[in-house]
Amino acid sequence: MTTKAAPQGADLVDRPAGVTTLATRVRDWAGSAPDRVAMRHKHLGIWQEVTWQSYWQTVQTVGHALLSLGIEPGDRVAIHSENRPEWLYADIATVSVRGATVGIYPTNPLAEVRYLLAHSGAKLLVAEDQEQLDKALAVVDDCPDLAYLVYLEPRGIRGRYQHPKLMSWDDLLARGRAHQAAHPDALLERMAGATPDDVATLIYTSGTTGPPKGVMLSIANVEFAIYTQASGAGFSDPPPNPDDLLLSYLPLCHVVERVFTTWFNAGLGTQANFAESIATVQTNLAEIQPTLLFSVPRIWEKILAGVQIRLANAVLPKRVLARMSLSVADWIGDTLVRTGGRHTLATRLVYAVGWVCWFRALRVRLGMRRVRGAVSGAAPIAPEVLKFFMGIGVPMYEAYGMTENAAMACSNRPGRVKLGTVGEPLSMVEVRIADDGEIQTRHGGVFAGYFGDPAATAEVLSPDGWLRTGDLGEWVDGTHVRITDRAKDIIITAGGKNIAPSEIENALKASPFLKEVVVIGDRRPYLSALVGIEYDTVAAWAQRRRLEFTTYRDLSEKPEVIELVQSAVDEVNQRFASVEQIKQFRMLPKELDHEDGELTATQKVRRSAIAERYADLVEELYSARSTR
Repeated sequence: MTTKAAPQGADLVDRPAGVTTLATRVRDWAGSAPDRVAMRHKHLGIWQEVTWQSYWQTVQTVGHALLSLGIEPGDRVAIHSENRPEWLYADIATVSVRGATVGIYPTNPLAEVRYLLAHSGAKLLVAEDQEQLDKALAVVDDCPDLAYLVYLEPRGIRGRYQHPKLMSWDDLLARGRAHQAAHPDALLERMAGATPDDVATLIYTSGTTGPPKGVMLSIANVEFAIYTQASGAGFSDPPPNPDDLLLSYLPLCHVVERVFTTWFNAGLGTQANFAESIATVQTNLAEIQPTLLFSVPRIWEKILAGVQIRLANAVLPKRVLARMSLSVADWIGDTLVRTGGRHTLATRLVYAVGWVCWFRALRVRLGMRRVRGAVSGAAPIAPEVLKFFMGIGVPMYEAYGMTENAAMACSNRPGRVKLGTVGEPLSMVEVRIADDGEIQTRHGGVFAGYFGDPAATAEVLSPDGWLRTGDLGEWVDGTHVRITDRAKDIIITAGGKNIAPSEIENALKASPFLKEVVVIGDRRPYLSALVGIEYDTVAAWAQRRRLEFTTYRDLSEKPEVIELVQSAVDEVNQRFASVEQIKQFRMLPKELDHEDGELTATQKVRRSAIAERYADLVEELYSARSTR
């Protein structure tokens, strides 16, 4: 076994968290900075501020309400909502009564809602609106532990829905105020009994290969994650602090968004700003101009594609200036890649000119004027995308972690960036690569186990605390980790060649015209791919060429579009050995969708579902008549 540990790797692995919790942290901010803004959200088009004092008062009210409803230590409280202040109120209040929060993605279809509520044994559900409540009511009889249904938005519900388990958010707050008046010390007494081993949250995995598993993250795990970032071991320098602004828009059910929105906020005092919706993210970014920003590769790719569309549609003088600026950004990015992200005198001078001509206006429009640290994670990303953002002055860092280790593993850091890697192990984090290439981690953030599934826990967690991540990787220069693929995704061709599909897929998705690429080839004579277009970009391209189309499918089947995709495939094929080249491809007839079971809630492709749903296309790729 080949093993390496991070610098300072094991000295604080067993660092005790005491009784410090997310709830005590919010309480302490309310005491030390009561009038400082903790979060902001929009109401009727106007940003509303919530101070730390107001935050803590609401948490106490909700906490008392939970006590009045009989929520006991270890009970689960589910939240089925978009990101909003009430998500945090319910989350922190649940921790305050020593319960565990269970997040449910707003896009989860009915079958998954049933599974998550029943499997977790949630006692209370906070549902955002009529749509989410309807899902809960449809499955409530299958969830015997579910005793209470609380809805946030009364529209379409109040006065129309009758159910003995139903109550409004206002009703819940009224219960809390009454309980607090009658038992003023009850919540603080419950909080005082917290232990580091208390489960703070159940975060369900995305379920790419089977039913989702409930990852139990304890108070100690959460505190380790906060301490790691506060100590300066994370991606930002200085660490996240009360002067930092963050935009919350990715689902809070996901561990990394929980880190950025909830844990940074309660633990480090950052200000959380809630986007109105995923559709308004670009507008909200421009309004907030956050200082720290996390996103998944799909969002970074979409932002870049949007820049390229605007460039293509600009009037000639602006288009020429923009192309020149992009060339400058490309040169700056190339230089930063060679220097680990450190500017040289030449790049500083050239960037200063670019800033005046184009970079400043672009970054303001993108909402990245003040970003001092941006992170891409949760899935692999094409280096070309990272290089673009680095070139326009956005400090971009690819990082790596997973739900089972509280998202704490590796990160590129200021001045030590190696493109194509996920960075160095964080301090206080041990990382090793086993003989079979699997990445393994050990530290105080490694989870307590899978809820109700000790057998699955034993499969990934060794007796001495090493987490088997299921990711394959290698060391680069003895310091940085490069992920080669997921072990379960490795393709073994009919000729016996082991191929990691993600590198090929990411190279293809770097094209602004391609949104989804699924490489096929396990036990097959050659590699092929199912390809989905980036609809907005290809539609703009087609309109400039006066190609008529009606639907996504109609556009993707145009001979000119197929030629466009073929050119992207041909270009990428030149970078790979013959056995790793895409010999055939077919166009996906629709955009992949979570509700259809093709994507997870975090937008990861469910390969088995794709292979089953599009089996006819796959067979066509390998039929004797296939000649593309």
